Amino acid sequence: MTDLWMQLLLTADATLRISTPLILAALAGLCSERAAVIDIGLEGKMLGGAFTAATVSYLTGSAWLGLVCAILACLLLALLHGFACITHRGNQVVSGMAINIVVAGLAPTLGHAIFHINGDTPPLPQGARFMALTLPGAEALRGVPVLGPIYAELVSGHTLLTYATFALIPCVSFMLYKTRFGLRLRAVGENPEAVDTAGISVAWLRYRAVLIAGALCGVAGASLSTALGASFIRDMTAGKGYLALAAMIFGKWRPGPTVTACLLFAFTDALQARLQGVSLPLVGEIPVQFIIMLPYVMTVILLAGFVGKVTAPKADGIPYVKER
Repeated sequence: MTDLWMQLLLTADATLRISTPLILAALAGLCSERAAVIDIGLEGKMLGGAFTAATVSYLTGSAWLGLVCAILACLLLALLHGFACITHRGNQVVSGMAINIVVAGLAPTLGHAIFHINGDTPPLPQGARFMALTLPGAEALRGVPVLGPIYAELVSGHTLLTYATFALIPCVSFMLYKTRFGLRLRAVGENPEAVDTAGISVAWLRYRAVLIAGALCGVAGASLSTALGASFIRDMTAGKGYLALAAMIFGKWRPGPTVTACLLFAFTDALQARLQGVSLPLVGEIPVQFIIMLPYVMTVILLAGFVGKVTAPKADGIPYVKER
């Protein structure tokens, strides 16, 4: 029973860590689509942020400088997406996919040009990474039944980016539902004509939403390469941007359910890592390829059978043309 309890705690601990970039990317997509700008480019922006953070952190030895540069890089990509979709009213899906494709090729190309090691970055030293933090009293309370292991294993031992991500969830929810900016952001996604009639710039509101999404993607990318990992690896996002979009749709564009979906996807990811090489009763050892499929199969099952009726913001994906 003790071993099972510890396995559950360790799986939950891994779930919180793995969910960090998913939650950040899902909140990014949520902010963007609430303003009616579809952001398929979450994957590309995360990958660009991961590469920038790892490269700058390795060259300067500062994880914080890497994080700032990752955010700046993703802000530039967000501005590019906004310029194509908001200013020039281009197809938002095509623009997002273009960002994904360009970054997927550009990041390893630049990595090879800088480091000459097949498009990856060298392993980061400890000073260039966000290391796990041990909270006060974690070791002292470890021996306390039930609550001690929960605090020591589940609450303590995460990076600063993970703690910041979970602190950000109520902040984003408050911003969307309790502030004037959030009200206008949601209004521009539902009825941009009414917002424009009130004398508020639809384009500027959408640009701000896209920039918020870019900043969050920068933090998500930095968490992949300088917190969860210790270097940049080619295609290290592995579809997490698309999983974040699926979580946002499953959550029906609301922060709470969206985060719940991210935790569910992260749990399946943590579970598949623990099931590799394990012999299960009746079925024996499952081939690793099938186990790796778990998070993606879960995504398909949830979206196909459990999400129910989905109603996106009414103006989602529709460029706004000001009437003259």
